[in-house]
Amino acid sequence: MIPASLTQKDLEKLMSDPSEDNRVETVTKISDAFNEGILTSHEHDLAQGIFRLMLKDAAVRVREAMATNLKENPGLPHDVALALANDVESVSLPVLEYSDVLTDEDLIEIIQSQSEEKQEAIAGRKLVSEQVSHALVETDSEKVVSRLVANDGAMITEESLARVIENLGDSETVQKALVGRPLLPITVVERLMNVVADHLKTELEKQKDIPPDVLTDLVLQTWERATISLSSGYSEDQLERLVRHLHKNNRLNHSVLIRALCLGDIRFFETAIAVLIDLPIQNARLLIHESGLVGLESICEKAGLPKSYFPAVCAAVAICRETDFDGADHDIGRYKRRVIERILSQYEDDNLELESQDIEYLLMKMGELPSESRLVN
Repeated sequence: MIPASLTQKDLEKLMSDPSEDNRVETVTKISDAFNEGILTSHEHDLAQGIFRLMLKDAAVRVREAMATNLKENPGLPHDVALALANDVESVSLPVLEYSDVLTDEDLIEIIQSQSEEKQEAIAGRKLVSEQVSHALVETDSEKVVSRLVANDGAMITEESLARVIENLGDSETVQKALVGRPLLPITVVERLMNVVADHLKTELEKQKDIPPDVLTDLVLQTWERATISLSSGYSEDQLERLVRHLHKNNRLNHSVLIRALCLGDIRFFETAIAVLIDLPIQNARLLIHESGLVGLESICEKAGLPKSYFPAVCAAVAICRETDFDGADHDIGRYKRRVIERILSQYEDDNLELESQDIEYLLMKMGELPSESRLVN
């Protein structure tokens, strides 16, 4: 039997004039009938046999026509799909990007042995498994990895994302793809911010008139503020992961705890104290808020906070207790202003020995906040 879309006249024409154009036309017609599902069982087998013959066609255009027309057909024989995927780029790329017939094992083998163009096509597939994503990340190709990360259908493990940041974090293209990726793990976001901060430092170092100590403080403050802002938008479990990640990487420093308090992020402070003294968060929360000044001072000391920071901690915790968070728009702004005012007042009255950069930071935050009267209105 001859497929309905392929007439006897077509076959006669192909036999009398087996030109490249006629072969392209023939394989296109057979592919269309194969895709429409109108073939009998015998015709279906015949079409598959023709596809296998066409795989050996010396004309690339013929194989391109077959790949383009059959790329999304789930009934394409696996051996045909695999042969097309291993062909030259112009033939293979449509199949690599669209065919569901190819297995993860097929894709990984091609990733590990073939061209960047083929790797990039695989990175753009509608669905990419974690195993295939890992193989793509291991290429360390900026083009491949940026397309993968920008692909919402790609499942990428936290481990793979960490490698992306470690090896390609300086790439603006990769950074943009990471920032646009939904549900990015909080630890990965923090790693990315750290890379961006390092990049900022490198760029600022080119400005010869900035003293090294000023440069270091500027970059540190930028990273700390970004980290605290990040933490406020995540769940308690995610926040704990972030804090443990910071602690593991020696970035859970004293100033970031104080800044968290001054910015109204009491959750970050509670979680950080719990991690530093190895306590369940609920227990640390009770000690912070219900153990009195002696208990609060004791856990701050166990967490390694300098004694000079303790009055600031007391002020922030006290304001947290006193502030009525009623869900109004200015809850956090009101809290921030009162904490900073209380700390500055104690600094002036009690001669607190806070570092100069911490006082400058508090004064800067005071300048950024609206007045108390505006917060009330």
